[in-house]
Amino acid sequence: MMSVLLIVLGVVVLIAILMYNSLIGKKNQVDNIFAGVDAVLKKRFDLIPNLVASVSQYMEHEKSTLEKVTELRAQAMKPGISEDQKIALDAKLSAALGSITVAMEAYPDLKANENVMHLMRSLNEIEEQISAARRAYNQAVTDLNNAIEMFPTNLIAGWMNLQRRAVFEITATERQNVDVNALFNR
Repeated sequence: MMSVLLIVLGVVVLIAILMYNSLIGKKNQVDNIFAGVDAVLKKRFDLIPNLVASVSQYMEHEKSTLEKVTELRAQAMKPGISEDQKIALDAKLSAALGSITVAMEAYPDLKANENVMHLMRSLNEIEEQISAARRAYNQAVTDLNNAIEMFPTNLIAGWMNLQRRAVFEITATERQNVDVNALFNR
């Protein structure tokens, strides 16, 4: 009787250890992937001053958009901002950069400028990397959130004080079509 009880207790402890380790692995994976997203966002932030400097001389009408991009970049580069703040700033910055891309269509000289073309190609490449990193992050966050909410791992997650993480989502503004007319009639 005692050996059966010890075996059951051993199995329960083993299962608890496996669930604990699984949760730690998922949490670390989310942190690691977010660091990858952060690195790609940093590449984007480093590219923005060059893009703004190259484009600003042509796009006097879109000056407020360029200033907004610069301001958002400065906010995102501040030390100590949370993951949620970075996610929100990224969404705003993506929308502002999209406005610049659309607005550039009205400037044939700008579109023909080799430096600007190179910067835009670089930005497009970085945006693709950001998109891929966001997908990987969202998958890792979904796995972690599922483990935090599902029984029996939710018991250990509660004991560990693990909290749900936010996924990258596009804003309602990004879901709407860009009003090109409004961009040029400021």
